[in-house]
Amino acid sequence: MRLMRSFRAALTAAVTTAASVGLALSATGSAQAATPLPAHVFAPYFEAWTGESPAALAAQSGAKHLTMAFLQTASKGSCTPYWNGDTGMPIAASTFGSDIKTIQANGGDVIPSFGGYTADTTGTEIADSCTDVQQIAAAYEKVITTYDISRLDMDIEVDSLDNTAGIDRRNKAIKLVQDWAAANGRTVQFSYTLPTTTHGLADNGEALLRNAVSNGTRVDVVNLMTFDYYDNQSHDMAKDTQTAAQGLVDTLTELYPNKTSAQLWNMVGVTEMPGVDDFGPAETFSLANATTVYNWAVSKGINTLSFWALQRDNGSCAGGAAADNCSGIQQNTWDFTHIFAPFTGGGSTQPGNDFSVSLGSASGTVTAGQSATTSVKTAVTSGQAQTVNLSVSGAPAGVTASVSPSSVSAGGSATLTVATTSAAASGTYTLTVTGSSASGSHSATYTLT
Repeated sequence: MRLMRSFRAALTAAVTTAASVGLALSATGSAQAATPLPAHVFAPYFEAWTGESPAALAAQSGAKHLTMAFLQTASKGSCTPYWNGDTGMPIAASTFGSDIKTIQANGGDVIPSFGGYTADTTGTEIADSCTDVQQIAAAYEKVITTYDISRLDMDIEVDSLDNTAGIDRRNKAIKLVQDWAAANGRTVQFSYTLPTTTHGLADNGEALLRNAVSNGTRVDVVNLMTFDYYDNQSHDMAKDTQTAAQGLVDTLTELYPNKTSAQLWNMVGVTEMPGVDDFGPAETFSLANATTVYNWAVSKGINTLSFWALQRDNGSCAGGAAADNCSGIQQNTWDFTHIFAPFTGGGSTQPGNDFSVSLGSASGTVTAGQSATTSVKTAVTSGQAQTVNLSVSGAPAGVTASVSPSSVSAGGSATLTVATTSAAASGTYTLTVTGSSASGSHSATYTLT
């Protein structure tokens, strides 16, 4: 395609090698200007390969903004990105277009993310795969104009962090897009999502940012993956988030000496992994950790809160290992989202008091005339502990079910006792244990056979 006239003029004035080549832009690329993201935004990752609707999950969870993972090429050497590297999912209105429009109409937006672990280890991250800076920039521009979004994320890990040629191409391509956006009145931000130690970026992460500075590339947000440390240590995950972010700010202070402390902290993003991360139980991010991180993030004025991933924000595999579709800990569905969601727009609204209810055993078999017990556990999921009144319903004839004590302070436990008489009929019955408080109610079910 031909260059936009204003972009050609801007590049000529820049007198750079990249400027002399130019970037192919669509004719509609400068016609619209996407709404900028809030200065403080919660945008959890959405796993784009599951077949689920991002708009539906955004509405169900209350997460108005999503980070969409991932965009990558279908094969090494290609310059054409697809969602998940799947050629059946091109960058087009037919792929997520209606979902993204719905999210935007509801006051939110999405942040498409390039890269990710799989792409970064298979040479299909676009700047590793494609050696033409112009085509990389054109791919970024196509995503921006197709979905009318205002931020792109670069998730750079493992092999891609050591690919110095790819790092340089990526930063040069980002600079081209930033020049185009400025010339055409568009707001476009770029974030880098990078792994971290508990005390800040590793050397290769710092080198990536130094390359951006040397290329004149503006980095708006550095988003730390504050999980998967793999250092064989026990962790206070909330504390580690804070020390990692402080280490990042120390690095940013060196790279951007003219920025104020507030401006540097507003370049910080953190992405947690709810529950058990890939390393295992030693790196478990709890609901209490989430509340601590939320309050810290508000106090520091960081830019972005996120977690991997929205589809994991449930307790369907409590006690299990890390999985793509659950957290591995006891929680209600969307607990982590509800803690982080008020951060969007500034986090002036602190998370309200809330709690969860779970059972030690989800089922039990009782012979007529006998009884069984299991624990009823409550936990504070946000705010402060409150009184939780406990009750049980659903017992059939010949069965008596009770909870003792009948009220606890959130964080406390009780005992569910199921007693049967000889008149109890055989069958399968569902008992529902409900906890009620001033903030609302939650329940857990027990299957009796």
